[in-house]
Amino acid sequence: MSPAAPPTSRVTHRLSFVDSHSAGEPTRVVLGGFPELPGETLAQQREALRGDFDRWRTLVNLEPRGNDVLVGALLLPPKAPDCVAGVIYFNNAGPLGMCGHGTMGLVSTLAYLGRIGPGDHRIDTPVGVVTATLHEDGRVSVANVPAFRHLKDVCVAVPGLGEVRGDVAWGGNWFFLVNVGERVLSLENVAELGGETLRIRQALSEAGITGEAGAEIDHIELFSTVQDSKGGGVNRNFVMCPGGAYDRSPCGTGTSAKLACLAADGKLEPGQVWRQESVIGSVFEGQYSLQGGQVHPVITGQAFITMQGELIVQDGDPFAWGIRPEET
Repeated sequence: MSPAAPPTSRVTHRLSFVDSHSAGEPTRVVLGGFPELPGETLAQQREALRGDFDRWRTLVNLEPRGNDVLVGALLLPPKAPDCVAGVIYFNNAGPLGMCGHGTMGLVSTLAYLGRIGPGDHRIDTPVGVVTATLHEDGRVSVANVPAFRHLKDVCVAVPGLGEVRGDVAWGGNWFFLVNVGERVLSLENVAELGGETLRIRQALSEAGITGEAGAEIDHIELFSTVQDSKGGGVNRNFVMCPGGAYDRSPCGTGTSAKLACLAADGKLEPGQVWRQESVIGSVFEGQYSLQGGQVHPVITGQAFITMQGELIVQDGDPFAWGIRPEET
């Protein structure tokens, strides 16, 4: 008979997951092992995750199992009718409202697991139902929640930068969008861009500039136009996420917010395709329709599966629930 395992090696929890990346930005879909969250709606369950169940988020997202870039996607039974799945997205800072690249990752994961095939699929999220189309070639189009511009040409004083102007817009999360002209947004200067966007976010908070109903603006989006190899203009962005990590993808909700601003300014017609490039050069395609006066964005990209396995918690592991900044 094999000797009994020492107490420190006993497994107390196992969480099954599938990892993917959408245009370079990773998503971890949690399939099982998570405790049942209380709440009649996904919005209520998201608040439960923010409160008493937060350590399960940090187990998934934080080091040593995760990283600052990783977005978690907790797969849940949908609350709305005719949906193939419910989902709550979260990152290293906390739960999110919606996540465009995460929805691409979720749909591609469900396809990889054989749970869905090509076609339209309704996904229930804390901010409403979105429809995602899985194309035959593996691309995913996400019909996001309605997007809108809340404030135009807002000025905020930022230490070291002076006056910074931008628009406040909703695309499933709250964004402050800043036009930086022809400035280069590339991997070579992400540290500089990261510092600037974090200072902008802090300045917005201190100035009391918010989204609708006092909502925190937790995403900062810089955008520019650069020349491509054919001499044409390419739209590129740098998006700072709530947890202090930049988005490797062009950001689905950020592209939706951008579409809302373009529509409000009359610079993009319904159905016209907008190619949005990220700071690493990956691309999402966006377009919108007008329904009842609202901008309904559709963002298209592709996700690729990168890993499948289990997250394991053992007795005696001092970092079992993640390495938290406040505890180091």
